Amino acid sequence: MKHHKTLLILRHGKSDWTTGLEDFSRPLIARGRLGSQKMGAWLKRQKLVPDYVLSSPAARARGTTEAACWAMGVSPKKICWDQRIYAAPVDALLAALADCPKSANCVMMVGHNPGLEELVHHLSQGPIAIPQDGKMLPTAAVAVLEFDGEWDKLRCGGASLLSLTRTGDVPDDLLTDIGEPPEEAAGGKSVEGSGPVPGHFYTQSGVLPYRRKNGQLQIMLVASRKGTRWVIPKGVRELELSLRESAVKEAQEEAGIGGLVDEQAIGVFDYKKWHGVCQVTVFPMAVTKSETDKTWEEAHRKRRWFSVKKALRRIDESGLRKLVKKLSQRFDGKQR
Repeated sequence: MKHHKTLLILRHGKSDWTTGLEDFSRPLIARGRLGSQKMGAWLKRQKLVPDYVLSSPAARARGTTEAACWAMGVSPKKICWDQRIYAAPVDALLAALADCPKSANCVMMVGHNPGLEELVHHLSQGPIAIPQDGKMLPTAAVAVLEFDGEWDKLRCGGASLLSLTRTGDVPDDLLTDIGEPPEEAAGGKSVEGSGPVPGHFYTQSGVLPYRRKNGQLQIMLVASRKGTRWVIPKGVRELELSLRESAVKEAQEEAGIGGLVDEQAIGVFDYKKWHGVCQVTVFPMAVTKSETDKTWEEAHRKRRWFSVKKALRRIDESGLRKLVKKLSQRFDGKQR
């Protein structure tokens, strides 16, 4: 008698490349932890809570597994830290899956690319529709597959790919369905109305990228993850970094840019998120370098230069518009 099984393949969340640590020890950044929580909350909402979890023991995979399992209410006792999954080819991943308990009907595997994407291709029946940016499993994305049989009988083309889901596809409000992790509750700053999101997630920083072209000031904006708004590169402050240092990281990751960043912030603006209010400290950046789409990790997002007038029309947050005007006035003053 064949048994219906579900396999969840989850890539680790966004990790920190600036620590200088070896690959195995590279941790998640704050956005990586949040994305992992969101994906866990989404899986719970879809009633796809695993009976058994296989995870690479690398720091970024471990952090992803712990965050996702906490969001789903999965006990740490159900997690198996399997060294075979770290930087593994398809054969090693299949061997790890073959050792899953026969009683497990839903298994989640947390690991790394390119192995996980190769595994999805190996198991799936028929061709897979790859998103326009060419990435099947960007960080914290999950593939859901189904098959009939046992874990030690998984074969090439033997599963149906039901869905590919990215963190950008999952609404932030889904986090309100879950409680705050004990370790975050103890160390996070309390924010009234912030719900389950750790308090320090409401302290953010970003850059206001600019350049001079033909004597005119231009502002770079990037598309939001859902592509519905134009924003500046910004994000949660990394606890071990200053606001300015964290802003520089966000510029590189979200917009693929670098440059000369003012020592002093030009100001702060607020916006509502996670049933609370985020405060973003903004540092002007004179852009001097820009990665190509091939090297920019988030190239699926658009980035574009605008005149000050057009940038003001595209920015939703009134506080950010004031900062753009302030920067423009500063340059007008220099021209006089």
